[in-house]
Amino acid sequence: MQYFTFLGGIFFGRQIGVGGAAIDCVAPCFGVSMRTGEAVTDIIARGIPVTLSIVIGGFVLYMIIGVGLGVLAATRHRTIIDRIAVGGSIAGASLPIFFVGLILTTVLVYGLEVLPRPGYVDPTKDLAGWAGGMLLPWITLAIVNSAIYARLSRSAMLDALSQDFIRTARAKGLSTGTVNLKHALRAAITPIVTIAGLDLGAQLGGIAILENVFGLNGVGQIAVTAVAAVNFPVVMGVVLLAAFFVVVMNLVTDSMQLVLDPRIERR
Repeated sequence: MQYFTFLGGIFFGRQIGVGGAAIDCVAPCFGVSMRTGEAVTDIIARGIPVTLSIVIGGFVLYMIIGVGLGVLAATRHRTIIDRIAVGGSIAGASLPIFFVGLILTTVLVYGLEVLPRPGYVDPTKDLAGWAGGMLLPWITLAIVNSAIYARLSRSAMLDALSQDFIRTARAKGLSTGTVNLKHALRAAITPIVTIAGLDLGAQLGGIAILENVFGLNGVGQIAVTAVAAVNFPVVMGVVLLAAFFVVVMNLVTDSMQLVLDPRIERR
């Protein structure tokens, strides 16, 4: 009964408590905080812009760097560029995100003073301040994740470059750039998009470690605080939000595969 009451509150709203202490929780109602009595949706709504700012900016940065580096390494296979890219990606993937964040903060913010302290500013009020406050989290996320996507992109590109249709394209006299970017990259991009969509969905549900390192009160940090305070309604709300993002990104990546990969039949 509690479960169905909870589900009903999400779609129709519900009343929490009885008598004079009852609280009207409008849809979508995920309950109220056991500590403050505030609606869970209001608490999460404050953290979503922070998490979105970190994740979207970092995603764009590490996809550009990672895929670009992987493609470059694959097209320069067995050269010094390939070895540097592979070595750098292994090193980057081995570094914990909290370690990278603390080192960058110490060096770039307090040592060299070339970057402002991380912090969230409403972009509708101060776009430059928002970008400056998010720059260090973006760089941190990009260093760790671009290494993973560089290795994935390199492997996928090498596999695509060994296929028969690539040899046919070269035999037709197409330029190297056309073969690599128009034909090989399109064939290699499908597994990259799949992994990227799953990663993005998981990150949108909250990146607690990164938010904690930089003192940003996003969805992940809200979840950590709620767990420490045994605040179950908030924890449940964050988990459901994370699950929603994962499901949505799965649907998006499946749809994109139909467009990117002509080998998939549309039925």
